[in-house]
Amino acid sequence: MKSTGIVMVVVAASVVLITLRPRLLRARLWRATVTPLASIIGSGFLVVGPILADASGHWAWAAMLALCLTAYLFGAAIRRNILTVEPMLGNHPPRVVALLERCSEFALAFAYFISVAYYLNLFASFALRAEGVIDVTATRWTSSAVIVILGLFGAFRGLSALENIEAGAVGIKLGLIAGLFAGLSLWIGLALADNTFSLPEMVHDTGVHELQVLLGLVILVQGFETSRYLGAEYDSATRIKTMRYAQFLSTAIYLAFILLITPFFRGELPKTGGETAIIDMLAPLGVVVAPLIIFAALASQLSAAVADMNGAGGLLSAATIGRVPVRGGYVATAAVALGITWLADIYEIIVYASKAFVLYYGLQCSLAAFVAFRRGADFNLVRGLLFVSGTILSVMVLIFGIPADGAG
Repeated sequence: MKSTGIVMVVVAASVVLITLRPRLLRARLWRATVTPLASIIGSGFLVVGPILADASGHWAWAAMLALCLTAYLFGAAIRRNILTVEPMLGNHPPRVVALLERCSEFALAFAYFISVAYYLNLFASFALRAEGVIDVTATRWTSSAVIVILGLFGAFRGLSALENIEAGAVGIKLGLIAGLFAGLSLWIGLALADNTFSLPEMVHDTGVHELQVLLGLVILVQGFETSRYLGAEYDSATRIKTMRYAQFLSTAIYLAFILLITPFFRGELPKTGGETAIIDMLAPLGVVVAPLIIFAALASQLSAAVADMNGAGGLLSAATIGRVPVRGGYVATAAVALGITWLADIYEIIVYASKAFVLYYGLQCSLAAFVAFRRGADFNLVRGLLFVSGTILSVMVLIFGIPADGAG
């Protein structure tokens, strides 16, 4: 549909012009909200449709809601820790608090190691897809080359020079989302007007297997924890408020997106190239879909990889009390990302990354529960039990989560 393509381009360009306005970029509340929001909807937005279509069929919206609610529970624990734990850390905190916080830093640094592999494998997949190439080995070599380049650049020059690409990538992502929403809404509206609208028949595994797949998809809604580490720029009240805003907005965006693309759902995920299946899924919208998605994917995945490599280096240095320099952390991140790239496929990397982040979330839930159960002003039985449930959920993800194509 030519008109659909035109609407998508116009809306996407209009939103990008708004999101890249200097005045908006300088607004503190916007910046503090966009940082976690960009992380949450970054890579997940590219792969969530095909994966949930395969895992949950027409119930993909319910699966998406469950993932977002899970993320909100973990986010609530982190927000509580911003309020109650951070003030303790600089003034001889209880031994359990200090230990859980240190373990959390190591866990998050390790999660960033894996997420760099995830982001750059997606980057390579979409870059090769632009050339019509769908090949696992070519993807691995391409992502490996980028990982090595970033690792060397970080080791010898630092990554601060590359951080500026984040602002542009965020604007592009939000513009793409707005354009897709406009195009999808128009396509559905025209189909309803022509009496040609219908939902595809889909068969998918249900029961334990479906639950295990969903447990392995937490990385699709990960990213809100970045607010926890913006303390040098924003006060605790701002970080708590804007993290909540980011999670509300991302939930609304994800649910709307899943509902709008349900008419485009196909069958099972392809064994090769499934990470770029969103391009084929939305092909009926017109020829502009592929270049829009590919361009946004390249910008967003590179910026996300730079941000996480930067975060990993800083966290590893902090967790080792400076024994490992930040630039040494970049090298370690690159080394782990290279190993994961060659040992796992994209669906396995998604699960490994999900479990790594959930290990961090579980530690943060345990920390929040410990503080809630302490005698004194912070004691709150209901809150403590809620965060214990988050810890239990984390353990379930670690034990039972499997790749999206795990059952073949």
